Amino acid sequence: MNPSARFALGVGAGALLVLGLVHRQLMKLLAKRERPPEPLTTAPSVTVIRPIRGLDVGAEENVRALMALDYPGELELLFVLDSETDPAFSAVSSLVRALPTRAVRAEVLIAGTPPKGHTGKLNAMSVGVQAARGELIAFNDSDTRPTRAMLSRLVAALMADPAAGSAFTSIYAASDTPLAGDVGYELLVNAWYGPSVVRATGAQGAIPFIMGQLMVFRRDALDSIGGVGCAHGQFVDDMYLGKQLVAAGWRNLVVQDPLRVVTGGMDLTLFFKTFRRWLMFSQSGLSFEFTWPNWVRGVACWAAWMALASGMVTAEPSVVLVSMLAIAYSVYDQVTLQRACHGPPLALRHLWVPALLPLFAGAVAIASRFSHTVDWRGRSYELDAGATLGA
Repeated sequence: MNPSARFALGVGAGALLVLGLVHRQLMKLLAKRERPPEPLTTAPSVTVIRPIRGLDVGAEENVRALMALDYPGELELLFVLDSETDPAFSAVSSLVRALPTRAVRAEVLIAGTPPKGHTGKLNAMSVGVQAARGELIAFNDSDTRPTRAMLSRLVAALMADPAAGSAFTSIYAASDTPLAGDVGYELLVNAWYGPSVVRATGAQGAIPFIMGQLMVFRRDALDSIGGVGCAHGQFVDDMYLGKQLVAAGWRNLVVQDPLRVVTGGMDLTLFFKTFRRWLMFSQSGLSFEFTWPNWVRGVACWAAWMALASGMVTAEPSVVLVSMLAIAYSVYDQVTLQRACHGPPLALRHLWVPALLPLFAGAVAIASRFSHTVDWRGRSYELDAGATLGA
């Protein structure tokens, strides 16, 4: 075996070893996750604000899930849309009028066109806060489906810690009938983001930012940072709010009560756009301390593919075998972590997606360097180098 082949063999073997070590560490951390607190029997009043733009996959069931929250305190549900011409307005309004709920108030609000420096979501959040009467303020993304006791568990965690300014749920993504793009998105959420959150949370149960698919705030904590309006000019409002809370001396709690993010109908083109948006999100709030295990896993996968290419060019069976073992292990790594983070099983026909996902990540990262324009919820945003709203 010539020196270049020996080097390629070492690269493939090293990739396999690194993937195995990181996988073992992450699985051990996932096994130690704390159970969510028991739901409260009495609780402070809370207003849940759900910004909506357009019809999400499973939109009706998502609204039904929010209306069915079993919360022991006074509950308000505010659905905030841009305008009455939004495709979701008629359906959401009808459901809010017709569905039974424990909420003392369930209402659809119109936010109007967002002012300069506000995303559509941040504008809807601001309008919702102005109308809210609850002692606590919660925000919930429209593409999620909370369980009945989830809000109660979040509030229980928040109220048990006087230093906590916010509490938010862990998440998992799942599609009922996944396309290849849905599988890619599920893996991003379940096999890459989810384990990183558990690792970053550690023994303290807190994290220096928020991923706000369902997040609850103390009013005085929000007031101490200037309210949600302090995120003016930010593209990723939840991460920024979380960082500001930590700077003001509060804690952001992560509650391991997994919230489903509903996906479906996502082809590869839409997946690449979503993946790129996620990368832009990460630039505004994720430290290297949070992301380094994913960088290590991604680089190891790239190394395995390069070693495989070298082995095939030089016709070295041992290099090809070891490299293919490393690639196969990367698939096992992602599939196993996805299941451990409450994600769905992967069909055999989709196993090529985790094999190629790290390569996709590199291509998307490179593409992100050449354009900072991001399309999100029917709007186009021009971002600066820090992933904040540009001119």
